[in-house]
Amino acid sequence: MTMNKIEKIKELTKKLNAASEAYYKNDIEIMSNFEYDRLYDELVELENETGITLNDSPTVKVGYETVQQLPKETHEKRMLSLDKTKSIAELKVWLGNQKGLLSWKIDGLTVVLTYEGGELVKAVTRGNGEIGEVITNNAKTFKNLPKRIPFKGELVIRGEAFIKYSDFDKINQKIPEFDAKYKNPRNLCSGSVRQLNSEITAHRNVNFDCFSLEKAEYKKILDEEFVNLDEIWKNSKKNQLSWLEKMGFQVVEYKEVTTDDIEDTVKDFSERIAEYDVPSDGLVLIYDDIAYGDSLGSTAKFPRNSIAFKWKDDMMETVLEEIIWSPSRTGLINPIARFNPVELEGTVVSRASVHNVSILKELNLKVGDRIKVYKANMIIPQIEENLSKTDEEVVLPETCPACDYGVELKSDLGVETLFCSNRLCPAKRIKSFSLFVSRDAMNIENLSEATLEKFIGMGLIKTLPDIFYLKNYRAEITSMEGFGEKSFDNLVNAVEKSKKVTVAKFIYALGISGTGVANGRLIARHFDNDWEKIQNASAEELMQIDGIGEVVANAFVDFLHDDENKKSVERLLDIVEFDVEPQGSTDGDLRGKTFVITGNVHIYKNRNELKSAIEANGGKVTGSVSSNTDFLINNDIDSASSKNKKAKELGIPIISEDEFARMIK
Repeated sequence: MTMNKIEKIKELTKKLNAASEAYYKNDIEIMSNFEYDRLYDELVELENETGITLNDSPTVKVGYETVQQLPKETHEKRMLSLDKTKSIAELKVWLGNQKGLLSWKIDGLTVVLTYEGGELVKAVTRGNGEIGEVITNNAKTFKNLPKRIPFKGELVIRGEAFIKYSDFDKINQKIPEFDAKYKNPRNLCSGSVRQLNSEITAHRNVNFDCFSLEKAEYKKILDEEFVNLDEIWKNSKKNQLSWLEKMGFQVVEYKEVTTDDIEDTVKDFSERIAEYDVPSDGLVLIYDDIAYGDSLGSTAKFPRNSIAFKWKDDMMETVLEEIIWSPSRTGLINPIARFNPVELEGTVVSRASVHNVSILKELNLKVGDRIKVYKANMIIPQIEENLSKTDEEVVLPETCPACDYGVELKSDLGVETLFCSNRLCPAKRIKSFSLFVSRDAMNIENLSEATLEKFIGMGLIKTLPDIFYLKNYRAEITSMEGFGEKSFDNLVNAVEKSKKVTVAKFIYALGISGTGVANGRLIARHFDNDWEKIQNASAEELMQIDGIGEVVANAFVDFLHDDENKKSVERLLDIVEFDVEPQGSTDGDLRGKTFVITGNVHIYKNRNELKSAIEANGGKVTGSVSSNTDFLINNDIDSASSKNKKAKELGIPIISEDEFARMIK
């Protein structure tokens, strides 16, 4: 068995799952039926050959289970915590003349897995080290965990369940309420792993990295041969981890080290932590010599064969310049400390969240105070201590910084928070800003809803035109979590690129009630992309456009005549440059025609470009074939796909991309 085959299994599983999701959830074919079947058969063959089947394999029928409660179970072997150090010198002394393995210390939830007969039969959380919770049903949904392995004896391994930062951000972006968002990936993972309904766990994209082999029965049948595992492992932790990889497990990333190179290796890990997608709160060093490590035994609290290295937090003194109050879409206003810039972990930092009013009062922060700041886990700026702390009371703002309305102080479970009372606060209008930067509008990349919320909260954005002046806030933005110099430059470039926009997209970007993408195009085309005519159009003139009714027309006129909106539009017109969208000829007029697109395209760059061409010529695109469909566009006209079958049943013409191109000439 080779690692190449395991990687191929992972690759095929990912491809086939992506194709299934696109087809069944989004009604889009990204792969022909023939190609899908070919890859599926290849995957089945590899799974049979290697004995490895991943939990998310399309060959496995997924069934979710719900329990009333999580049963408790005593661990066969007590799970101790690791002794810790922040000194590389201490690591060297600890390692001595031994070889060691230095790995990430993943910040997730420790889980013990038991396999029997090649199948996962039990999963138990660490709990208090002696008693954990049985989460077997949930573990079967971990994204990268093998459902079947070739080793048929009893195998017990230990590892860390975790949620990647990228998945954590995606989950949080779907939660509209700021104060309902998950605080960090570890908390989310802990809650996800311990769900009573395994379907919830499955949707959280929990991963598992193995870091220890606890038990394996010797001389069991492996690949139909009697194998002595001791001969394979040769008393080496590294060999054990390599063997586990061959069984289909993902093991924690590690480096082999000695005292000669451990300092450079620690430095290499520390330089990567800021960009590493897996939550980590340090490193773990373990002896490669298994027998030597076991011979050392343990203390009452710690094993002696391994030690944790915690990042030594750079601590700097600085002066507090300002408390910035950052409003959110829920009205919650959080305090942010701005201080004289200091360099921490290789980057210049000038801001740190204070989280809430209670913490602000506890630190008793006031302008001019000398404070100690650091980066938690080398990433998140935090205030450690107020060196100038006095008994003088903290002064809270009386109005919201985003709208100048009054604020109110609330207390929940002893935690005090500040809220804006204005229903129309700009911070609560995050959706309008999000629409403005979206792909079908101004198309400003790198501006997610979460990022916009942060910028609004910092006071960098109060109106739509303010987005085009973000380039003036390099220091503020680059000091934010997740925003370095490269990210800032990419953002500025995206903003500059967006200044050239079609009239239709500009109309849509304004967020006028009832004026979506299609209506924006209809209005722009009717007035020949002349903004002055559009701006001065009456409701009656707009209603002459086929597809624009009285409600939409009145809402459009009312929006452009509102004083605040007029100011905003005038500022935007000084910034943007209109790029006229090409008009379709009368011969290509598709008004009243409904199209469905399926399969691959070759004339247009992608389906979205083909969709835009249809809409630019007055047509409409839907996702599924129905009696209202006029044409199905599919380059594989003879395909046995469900859309082709449906179209044939309803007598709907199936045309190729080339035929469509001739329609609009």
